[in-house]
Amino acid sequence: MTISDARHRVEELRSVLDEANYRYHVLDDPTLSDAAYDALMRELRGLEATYPELLTPTSPTQRVGAPAASQFAKVRHPQLMLSLENAMNEHELHEWHVNRVQKLLGPETPVSFVVEPKIDGLAIALTYEHGQFVQGATRGDGEIGEDVTANLRTVRGIPLHLRPSTSGTTQLSLLDEPAPSGSERDALGLPSAMPTRIEVRGEIYMRTADFEALNERLAHRREKLFANARNAAAGSLRQKDPSITADRPLRFFAYAVGPFTGVELASQWQTLSYLRRLGFPVNQDVRYFERFADVVTYCNAWMERRDQLAYEADGVVVKVDAFAQQRELGVVQRDPRWAIAFKFPAREAVTRLLNIVVNVGRTGVVTPNAELEPIELGGVTVRNASLHNEAYLRERDIRVGDQVMVKRAGDVIPYVVGPVTASRTGNEQVWAFPEVCPACGTPLERLEGEAAWRCPNFGICPAQLVRRIEHFVSRSAMDIVGIGERQAEQFVSLGWIRDVADLYSLTPEHFVGVEGYGSKRVANLLQAIEASKQRPLERVIVGLGIRFVGTVAATTLATHFGSLEALIEAQPAEIEAIEGMGPVVAASVREFFQRPENRELVDRLRSAGLQLTGAAPRERASDSLVGKTFVLTGTLPTLTREAAGELIKNHGGKISESVSKKTSYVVAGASAGSKLSRAEQLGIPILSEEQLLALLL
Repeated sequence: MTISDARHRVEELRSVLDEANYRYHVLDDPTLSDAAYDALMRELRGLEATYPELLTPTSPTQRVGAPAASQFAKVRHPQLMLSLENAMNEHELHEWHVNRVQKLLGPETPVSFVVEPKIDGLAIALTYEHGQFVQGATRGDGEIGEDVTANLRTVRGIPLHLRPSTSGTTQLSLLDEPAPSGSERDALGLPSAMPTRIEVRGEIYMRTADFEALNERLAHRREKLFANARNAAAGSLRQKDPSITADRPLRFFAYAVGPFTGVELASQWQTLSYLRRLGFPVNQDVRYFERFADVVTYCNAWMERRDQLAYEADGVVVKVDAFAQQRELGVVQRDPRWAIAFKFPAREAVTRLLNIVVNVGRTGVVTPNAELEPIELGGVTVRNASLHNEAYLRERDIRVGDQVMVKRAGDVIPYVVGPVTASRTGNEQVWAFPEVCPACGTPLERLEGEAAWRCPNFGICPAQLVRRIEHFVSRSAMDIVGIGERQAEQFVSLGWIRDVADLYSLTPEHFVGVEGYGSKRVANLLQAIEASKQRPLERVIVGLGIRFVGTVAATTLATHFGSLEALIEAQPAEIEAIEGMGPVVAASVREFFQRPENRELVDRLRSAGLQLTGAAPRERASDSLVGKTFVLTGTLPTLTREAAGELIKNHGGKISESVSKKTSYVVAGASAGSKLSRAEQLGIPILSEEQLLALLL
């Protein structure tokens, strides 16, 4: 693969994964299954490892998930809710054991494991103070979730008051059978103390039978059905009216703890046993093993018996048991080295390919998609699938009329693996990629070294314009509520909009006589458009849709240049010199603003009243912390984390999310979690709020 091919594929993968993250974590309307998402993420990680110059701060590999939805208050998790690296087969599971666990702990070090099915639900964090449930939040992007306390109170499996833990002499047993005989953990007791504060993490889910019964009730009432049990659980929990949540058959399994005080816990097995004693439901299928060979056997057994589970599961989670060993293994990016998810293979089915159609994206890329004979996969009726590009079709010799293998798992729009050539009758037809854009008739072009065909009619093609409008009004850009795909298509077809700046020329008169637009709806829509004029510069940069420029890059560029005019005039070398940028972003920005139509668009947005300048950079109070990197953890007495971070940056310091040997100080408050433990392990100085302030004097 050439660097050009790799660059195109990386862009394609990032686009798909970003959209999948948003729909999965924010809209509860996923477009990719876990299996498809994992495959794309693994491919992207591999390309970025092979071509490190393509790695950018905006890549989905650098983050987890997506922002919290606006209808619930945001909650910042006191300790990151981590993601998990995946093992797709037994070989990769062994690789994790050898190259991660044994390599870092030592091959002769005894290591025990806890294994449990990976439930396909919604991750949450429950906070208890002095035994009372005080707050519940969704995982969100791992750092910031949504406050759904009122709804979680209706879930019967979640205790509102913790049960007092009895004497610590009871053997550690989650199940009817004890932990393996001879284990040192048989002799360990459970803590008898009630924690003063504890965050319990787990999964909200819906049993398969309950999900099917719920859909039957909804069908009887002629209401919209849920696609699968995961969507049903997530949608039920995120209701504005808690009474609706209370009426849904939601269940909960506890599987971990976040920060806690007032009690000592030494291992995952002990923690699960303790949580069960406190009144939390814990999965009865959890197992403890002292030999890794038994872990592998258990994983393979559950892969064969997955349909026997009462709930949907897409894999098995394997964790190193001892917390001390977990701390020693640490975390890379946001994946703990001490845990891995052994993923079940995706489900497959065969159906007929009825037709191939093409879609035009906002950058002009023309993508073929399969129209399929409807087939049920995992509780979802599948009718469409992406075919990636012309090369994908040609290499696999996929023809209209073919019986094709379709792969999906969980809640995914599937992909076509390839044809079942043995089923061909001779009536199948080879499909030819169109030579002109289906939306505007412009001859398609393909740049040398790229796999994708593009419509070069950037300024006029209605399909591209619709996609650009969708991007411009999206939550990460101008966040104009009330405009989506249908409205964008409608506005373009009516001739109201020729570029996104025309959104700001819409008036009540445009909507007179247009069906579905009453006076209240029109007023709300125009008010949302007007409000978007106050979005900061970085959101405008995102909305422009410059290739390779996402939210992080846009913020960096807005902060550095201070105005869109300065960015337009910037030379590639100046952009490339900015920390976190690179030649790909620099060239893309330069190319975008060299187009006359894009400069004209900027002029029109300026005339419309958008914010094309950033806030003036503040002068630093001092340089006392220049060259120092800080990590914040826990709750400080008087400062919020945001305030402490601003204070540090205002004196020249930097903030990091993770503790490493490069960390200068860790500022720790109450309920400090694993970051504090990691700092102690590495011998990094730990500061209180008072000591931090003393550094500034």
